[in-house]
Amino acid sequence: MIQMGMNQEREARLRQVEETIVACRKCPRLVAWREQVARTRRRAYRDETYWGKPVPGFGDPDARVLVVGLAPAAHGGNRTGRVFTGDSSGDFLYRALYQAGFANQPTASRRGDGLALSGIYIAAVCRCAPPANKPSPQEIANCLPYLLLEIGLLDRLEGVVALGKIAFDNILRLFRGQGRPIPGLDFAHGALYELGEGLPWLLASYHPSRQNTQTGRLTEAMFNQIWGKTRERLGE
Repeated sequence: MIQMGMNQEREARLRQVEETIVACRKCPRLVAWREQVARTRRRAYRDETYWGKPVPGFGDPDARVLVVGLAPAAHGGNRTGRVFTGDSSGDFLYRALYQAGFANQPTASRRGDGLALSGIYIAAVCRCAPPANKPSPQEIANCLPYLLLEIGLLDRLEGVVALGKIAFDNILRLFRGQGRPIPGLDFAHGALYELGEGLPWLLASYHPSRQNTQTGRLTEAMFNQIWGKTRERLGE
């Protein structure tokens, strides 16, 4: 009964963080861009209503692993309202998570499509779609406190999988900002680091963007190894 109450309280606080994220208007450039994209729409989605707001994290409140990407895609998360949903990066990610047993289905098309995650929570460094997929340093700084709030509420968290160097660097930035003496660490696909007592381990992966997957820089076999290593690190 006590555990159920704690779970309900955590889920309620996560919902509060989600509501705060969705209402955010800290970055004028990103607000203008995400809303412009939502108004004009891509031809393939011209009959859809775009989300056009910041995109909160998504997943299992009891997650043992946090997955962090860069930002929503203009016609992906900015359209669907869910992280890594409705674009090629999400197709690549959720197929791998399904094969590794972290997702109940290999596809993610929209909110309410039945997708459920087990042991995984997914978030991003920046919650608004940025022009050219390049948020400014100040825009990232404005958004990082939301990620810190989510990390603080995921009280079963054991590890973080950083998708791309920007996610990797900013996870380290968050923990160093709390006064933790973490040394300089190099980003490399498959690199696994222990960050110190009381902190999650950190596993680096190339981002499943088209520029990586279509060029062969990141193959399905390479990506599957990341989730196999995640399972091993969890002792499963």
